[in-house]
Amino acid sequence: MKIQVQIDKQDFYVEINDIHARPIIAIVDGERFEVWPNESEKAKISADPTQAAQAPESSSGAVPVAASEIGRKASNVIKAPLPGVIVSIEVKPGESVKHGQELCTLEAMKMKNVIRSTHDGVIKEILISVGDQVQHDQTLFTFEA
Repeated sequence: MKIQVQIDKQDFYVEINDIHARPIIAIVDGERFEVWPNESEKAKISADPTQAAQAPESSSGAVPVAASEIGRKASNVIKAPLPGVIVSIEVKPGESVKHGQELCTLEAMKMKNVIRSTHDGVIKEILISVGDQVQHDQTLFTFEA
């Protein structure tokens, strides 16, 4: 499915192949995102692109993966996919995490976005605190090598 979305008068071109896959792979203006919907929400998913902008607010997370990183070893850092405020942190330094595990929640434009691990590993550093304002592409977590 390919749709055009307008947010704050800015157009984005979004392509989603399989809405039922986990993670959902979304290509937004050429940048690849892994989206992990909150499975406890009973959101209605419509194949009608005109209804896509009317989807209910939910706690979904998007973790950008540069197209150049596909097929390579995952990076040792997790960066903010968009600017916002950290509302919760679910891990501690030294904690072992699995691919897709929730690391923190970032609130942006009144929507809560769950930031998930892009791979299995051990958290080395947490570079944020609850209440911090973060910028796009700011490093949030580092993994042990």
